[in-house]
Amino acid sequence: QVQLVESGGGLVQVGGSLRLSCAASGATSSVSGMAWFRQTPGKEREFVVRISRTFGSTYYADSVKDRFTISMDNAKNTVYLQMNSLKSEDTAVYSCAADRYGGGNYYSTVTYAYWGQGTQVTVSS
Repeated sequence: QVQLVESGGGLVQVGGSLRLSCAASGATSSVSGMAWFRQTPGKEREFVVRISRTFGSTYYADSVKDRFTISMDNAKNTVYLQMNSLKSEDTAVYSCAADRYGGGNYYSTVTYAYWGQGTQVTVSS
């Protein structure tokens, strides 16, 4: 089992920045990649970004490309999401996810076996 704990959400104005963190613990050696998804009320979880542990390969949703940056500290088993130039449409609950032994569609929630509790990000105009 892998446990994920997010932190760093909050309220920010349009154009501002926030940094989210996701700390993994437990059987982290089984994790091939970690991702961030977000969800707003009444909508399905939306893929935001993924990073692979071994080579650091990244995959971004078009909606956040050039504004968000994912990074990983393998020594700390922690993933960071730096969010810049935030827009009101970025408001959502952001959840960290980890896969188990890799494979699958990186953009799909079913690929990820472990999830954090989520952290609220609110961007106000």
